[in-house]
Amino acid sequence: MAARRTRARNEAASRQELVRFEGYGPGGAAVLVECLTADRAACGAQVRRAFIEHGGHLGADGSVSYLFNIVGLMTYPPGTDEERLLQAALEAGAEDVLSNGDRSMEVLADPLELDTVRAVLTHRGFAPATAEVTQRASAAIELSGEPAERMVQLLETLEELEEVSDVYSNVEIADEVLAQKKPTGRGTAGGA
Repeated sequence: MAARRTRARNEAASRQELVRFEGYGPGGAAVLVECLTADRAACGAQVRRAFIEHGGHLGADGSVSYLFNIVGLMTYPPGTDEERLLQAALEAGAEDVLSNGDRSMEVLADPLELDTVRAVLTHRGFAPATAEVTQRASAAIELSGEPAERMVQLLETLEELEEVSDVYSNVEIADEVLAQKKPTGRGTAGGA
């Protein structure tokens, strides 16, 4: 009996495919949703329902993906020496170094060069807190008030769907909206 269940699970896993859904959330924020699923139609229905329930809508393939770039991203905590990291990162082949409002740092690299850039930076004393290949919005949209609250709800709902592997958005949520939310233990990729 256990052998049949294992075989059935393995067969289901082998039929899974990576699918992407694109759409717009409240306030016109772009959203990319990547799913690993064996049933594209059922997964699409769940994603569509989440968008509709929170004031968004799905778009056609390519409707928002052009707003995102695949990048290698390394993050560094507040207090990292900005000048030294900038010099080391550029010498290592990074494309850009960004400073955030909380004084944390991000280093962007070509996705194919991420491992090389990370190794050089680590060797020079700058081991990143995180390093991943991800989607990054080329331009952000700021939301506040009710549209921001609905967008946060949409992103949380999408991330809670079992078959969703990644959610990316170009939204920047106002601090007052985020302060009202209680942490859920899961973060949203892509800056939300």
